[in-house]
Amino acid sequence: MKRLALSIMRISVGATAVIACTALFQFPQINRAAAQQRGDAVRGKVLFEKRCTGCHSLDQSKEGPHLRDVYGRKAGTASGFDYSDALKAAHLTWDDALLDKWLTDTESVIPNNDMAFRVPSAEERADIIAFLRSTAQAAHGQ
Repeated sequence: MKRLALSIMRISVGATAVIACTALFQFPQINRAAAQQRGDAVRGKVLFEKRCTGCHSLDQSKEGPHLRDVYGRKAGTASGFDYSDALKAAHLTWDDALLDKWLTDTESVIPNNDMAFRVPSAEERADIIAFLRSTAQAAHGQ
């Protein structure tokens, strides 16, 4: 009886170890992908300042519209900026997926817009989007 109990315990411990190892190797990949998709706002701020501020700022329109609160805002509606007709006619709201597509290829989102800038790196896009999301959340006290 003791041998049977020990055998069952070994099998149980062995199965638990296999399950734990499987989870250890599978879930970090999922978590990394989710984290990469959500981005890092701190890195995003650095990238925004390096790559975007030639045309944009958070609070003032320049060559492009101000981008504070762009996340969650309807496209083409920032006050004080003269948008292209294509953007004015767009009925889109900026969220993670749309901003990612926009930063990948603006023409694929809204043809004939006036922005020709692209961010080829998915990780950099995710970081910039995380930063833009954080500025909207901060403005709304979230």
